[in-house]
Amino acid sequence: MTVFAAGAVCWRIVDGKVNVLVIHRSAHRDVSLPKGKVDPGETLPETAVREISEETGLRVTLGVPLGMTNYTMPNGREKVVHYWAAEATDQAVLASTFLPNGEVAALEWLPIKKALAALTYERDAEIVERFRMLVDEGVTRTFAIIALRHAKATPPYQFSGPDAARPLTERGRNEAKSIVQSLRAFGPEKIFSSTAKRCLQTVEPVSKALKLSVRETDLISQDAWESGESGVREIIGKRIRKRVTAVVCSHGPVLPDIVREVALATGTVPAATVSRAGDLPVAGFSVLHLSVDRPGSGIIAIETHAPIA
Repeated sequence: MTVFAAGAVCWRIVDGKVNVLVIHRSAHRDVSLPKGKVDPGETLPETAVREISEETGLRVTLGVPLGMTNYTMPNGREKVVHYWAAEATDQAVLASTFLPNGEVAALEWLPIKKALAALTYERDAEIVERFRMLVDEGVTRTFAIIALRHAKATPPYQFSGPDAARPLTERGRNEAKSIVQSLRAFGPEKIFSSTAKRCLQTVEPVSKALKLSVRETDLISQDAWESGESGVREIIGKRIRKRVTAVVCSHGPVLPDIVREVALATGTVPAATVSRAGDLPVAGFSVLHLSVDRPGSGIIAIETHAPIA
């Protein structure tokens, strides 16, 4: 059975240069990137954030996905590790409670070239090389537009009131709770939602968990979309100008327009991955990563997540 794990290239600016974090592991006597195995019921983004906190004492949010490595462990099982870039803010570094322990003997911040030389495994070096590409392109600092589809709602044929008043089912309410930690991993600072009840109920758990108010708008509602009065361009344009990570919760038919507007507003070259990003299951979401310093340089990466069944 394949073992899944997740981690990150944690980075910060030291004396004007990008440094990345490597860990010296006690038991393995090696130098690697922080990572760890997925716990039962956990998503990969959730694992990455938790493992970084446990191994380094750093509380981070995830940036651009850096791909994965896979290799065979000594016991013969295959291990697949997913990685993200993750900026360690000055506040996070100061708040770290790390102490040497039986698993990690030391943490070391190194310039990228020195980190590549220090890492024990070529597979880790390949992940850092992918991160270096972001640095070379000047798109290291990122924010995201998170396009979220509402969770499972009561079907229209089982509901007699206005469509916008249809509530979530019990399954939908559970889905809304299940995606909270995955969304939290990307550090949203704003939450926007269609005024439809099913959307508002979907973002309620993450709103409470992050202590963020929900900004309701008819401009991304299904009713507005169907009547030709949608204001997706206005909403998305403002979010990109603000350059902070935001959740935008809407409906199946509207989400492709939301993704398309992000692509248009950032000069993204049309690609199949962009069009697919708006085709989401209920309670699924796509994270569209954009550059803080060069938002007009296009969508840097797209990743899509669904609730755990």
